[in-house]
Amino acid sequence: MTPPSSGSGTSRLWTLVLVLLPLACCAVSLIHGRYPVAPTTAVKILLAQIVPIEPDWTPIMQTVLLQVRLPRIAAALLIGGGLAISGASFQSLFRNPLVSPFILGVASGAGFGAALGILLSAGAFGVQMLAFAFGGVAVLLSYGMGRVYKAAPALVLVLSGVIVGAFFSSLLSLLKYVADPYDKLPVIVYWLMGSLATMTKAKLYSIFLPILAGIAALLSVRWRINALSLGDDEAKALGVETGRLRLLVVAAATVITAAAVSVSGIIGWVGLVIPHLARMLVGPNAARLLPASLSLGACYMLLIDDAARSAVSTEIPLGILTGVIGAPIFALLLRKGRLGWA
Repeated sequence: MTPPSSGSGTSRLWTLVLVLLPLACCAVSLIHGRYPVAPTTAVKILLAQIVPIEPDWTPIMQTVLLQVRLPRIAAALLIGGGLAISGASFQSLFRNPLVSPFILGVASGAGFGAALGILLSAGAFGVQMLAFAFGGVAVLLSYGMGRVYKAAPALVLVLSGVIVGAFFSSLLSLLKYVADPYDKLPVIVYWLMGSLATMTKAKLYSIFLPILAGIAALLSVRWRINALSLGDDEAKALGVETGRLRLLVVAAATVITAAAVSVSGIIGWVGLVIPHLARMLVGPNAARLLPASLSLGACYMLLIDDAARSAVSTEIPLGILTGVIGAPIFALLLRKGRLGWA
């Protein structure tokens, strides 16, 4: 597939599609579920929050729509879009198509923090805060190790992330080993598989600003990320301060990923597969790639969450579905040679 040229009619069409697609997915998700809500009723309930409307719906419908589905839909949009744009940024930053937002150990660190919070009975907020904090600590350790060695910065940073990730994975295994197998261990295992089943407005508010701030930071430097993908020497020749820019990209992606993982658990493949699909549609130019990844990631997570809460009688963890769907898609792209990497 030939990427659309900048400013062409095809490019404008893709922009319109990528803007409208998440809105269409939101509309479908709002009325979709085990408790059916008619589209007209859903519109009335939403409008009633702005203008006075005589209710012709039950209180249960309003509760399901406003207290359950809306927070979950908003969280899915934020988390899916955030993971996808972080993955696209990291793939350009490290010039590696196999990089994901978890490459610097944030998932392992957050998993350890959450397991520690569950083991200590810290409550939902405590578990979330510990997951966020240890996710950030893991990336700080990776970045600190990368600064010590004088080899290629991108390569050393990736290897440091592998080391830190393995370290926190071992600590996580230790916590699972000592956890009560009838009480704490099932909770830890379920959290690690990823889910939005317990999403509330309070949790949504706690991640709203961090994820939006990280996304805004990445979008603001998306033109400079193109220079980083050329290598440090070429980027410096173009006047780009590679050290500061790399730190900004890593910090923004870390905030997004740590915030997402702290409330949803570990949801893999989104930040790996979606950037490649976006690259096939709009090309490798980060100025178009990052917004496209943001849109497609939000839609993908929303559709996956719809399937998770309605496919069978019990809710399927998101991490299972993203792996079952994402791995074959990635293998198919690889087999066809259509990763769109350039």
